[in-house]
Amino acid sequence: MSQDSSSVVSAPSVSTASDYLDCVQVVMVNTTLPANIGSAARAMHTMGLSRLTVVDPKHPIDDSSVSHAAGGSDLLSSAVIAPTLESAIADCQLVFAASSRSRHLPRPVVTPTQAAKIMLEFIDSQTALNSKDTLSEHQTSDTISPPNIAILFGREDRGLTNEELAYADYHIQIDANPAYPVLNVASAVQVIASFIFAYVNTHSQTIDNSMNDNDSAVAQTTLDVHLRQQWDEPAITQQQLQQLTQRTTDLMVQRGLADSEHLKSLPSRLSRLGSRLQLDQKEYQLLSALIAKLSKD
Repeated sequence: MSQDSSSVVSAPSVSTASDYLDCVQVVMVNTTLPANIGSAARAMHTMGLSRLTVVDPKHPIDDSSVSHAAGGSDLLSSAVIAPTLESAIADCQLVFAASSRSRHLPRPVVTPTQAAKIMLEFIDSQTALNSKDTLSEHQTSDTISPPNIAILFGREDRGLTNEELAYADYHIQIDANPAYPVLNVASAVQVIASFIFAYVNTHSQTIDNSMNDNDSAVAQTTLDVHLRQQWDEPAITQQQLQQLTQRTTDLMVQRGLADSEHLKSLPSRLSRLGSRLQLDQKEYQLLSALIAKLSKD
């Protein structure tokens, strides 16, 4: 059946280094010093990142933030102030967390370069998925959005809690002096952002050279990652993953498979399992329907 050309909607495209970087947001959690927010904004601007979210800061963005931001002051004026981490990453499909040490129930640990590779492969696969077919009649330019990736950075004194780290699909660790591997939060933003910027530019140049039949540029080889390569549906969001985790937990309690008073690490393990499975929207609907049916029977 032919479609009315007026109903065809173009999916957002990712073609330049800037387009890739626009898919990534930096999320700073419960920051104490406003100056560190400014320094992080400066680091982001230097490396081409423009999306900053600050979760429940102890002190608001102020003049010290602006003075430390230098050329990145525009990032402060457009920064999103979120009340909770859950609300900040609700619509993200892929989440990383900067962590200087292993925690309880750790996620896969990657280097900044490996993280950048995973991000770009995810962006490419999701963009190709959105653009490979004519969008359905229910999809519009308002409902189809570019991939949304978050990188979490914790407090100056103690980083991210175990509960906050559990939201991440991957943990990023920066090689550093083992005697003191802890970086200032703005410095951590700078280091990780610099690896992303370098990899994005190498990736973009490789694509350009490939299109011109020039094989002289070779993408950097790092971790062999197979991430959502063959999907036919978009990835679920962090909010959907947490909803599925809660529904599964409730069902297990209802069926006597778990004690509501002694869940221990059950929710975290279910969340980690969901991250590892890398569910898509159709799989999410199937599991939600199954849980709803089992809850009623």
